[in-house]
Amino acid sequence: MGIKKYRKSIFRYYPLFLMALPGLAYFFVNNYLPMAGLIVAFKNYNFRLGIWGSHFIGFENFRFLFRTRDAFIITRNTLLYNAGFIVLNTFFSTAIAIILNEIRFKFASRLYQTIILLPYLISMIIVSYLTFSLLSTDQGFIDKTILPMIGKTPVSWYVEANYWPVILNIVSLWKSFGFYTVIYLSAVVGIDRTYYEAAELDGANKIQVILKITIPHITPVISVMVLLAVGRIFYSDFGLFYRVPMNSGPLFNATNVIDTYVYRGLILLGDIGMTAAAGLYQAIVGFILVFVTNVIVRRVNPENALF
Repeated sequence: MGIKKYRKSIFRYYPLFLMALPGLAYFFVNNYLPMAGLIVAFKNYNFRLGIWGSHFIGFENFRFLFRTRDAFIITRNTLLYNAGFIVLNTFFSTAIAIILNEIRFKFASRLYQTIILLPYLISMIIVSYLTFSLLSTDQGFIDKTILPMIGKTPVSWYVEANYWPVILNIVSLWKSFGFYTVIYLSAVVGIDRTYYEAAELDGANKIQVILKITIPHITPVISVMVLLAVGRIFYSDFGLFYRVPMNSGPLFNATNVIDTYVYRGLILLGDIGMTAAAGLYQAIVGFILVFVTNVIVRRVNPENALF
């Protein structure tokens, strides 16, 4: 009886299954099929011998990766930058979403949403040239206009590494917070208005309404978004860390992350085994972080857990 029911349900919903098929096929080919190549991380890869014919060397690629001074730098930069991005994006996106929700004029609200979402849709290559137009030593707006106005000498931005933690955080926030704002705004808009009416009757002010009604109701959405971001905390926006600093050598200590290190290792050294080891390291640590973070969230508040 159960099998007949199952067959009927498949037959009934087969158009939906057909619609999902291209996406599932892409997901399989793009995400699961390449997983067979993870074995390269444990081999001394030779182009002539191929993946399966290359010599198996165990964890030698991982030892080589972690014995270098770069291992600490790229791990530190990847973790600290992404942690900063998560905090900044969550705080500013939530704040802007709450502010936009207070705008009663629909045209203005939609206009502001469009404006803040535009940077997210811009290619990182364009963003890198916009940043260069501000920071260029020869023609940059900051060096040629802003700094002389306040009596400061021009700065060689693409040589001085100490400025780049702030620059990269600002660029990342400007580009991505609009996307998160739209997500949080949709959660805020979905809150039942009767809660706000009851709070107004009780004499609650705006701050109390935000802290007692708005934030608790959108906390599950925030938790899911943070958990997803934590899952990719060992992955970095390659364009942000490679294109925006213009691949400047003096900035490597401040801008080099795992993704750019893997790319440079592959392009400059041709060491496929080591780069595969770094990629596998990213995936495993990312999975562990998501799992541990979800366990903590589930113990604090099971309703906000991802799984």
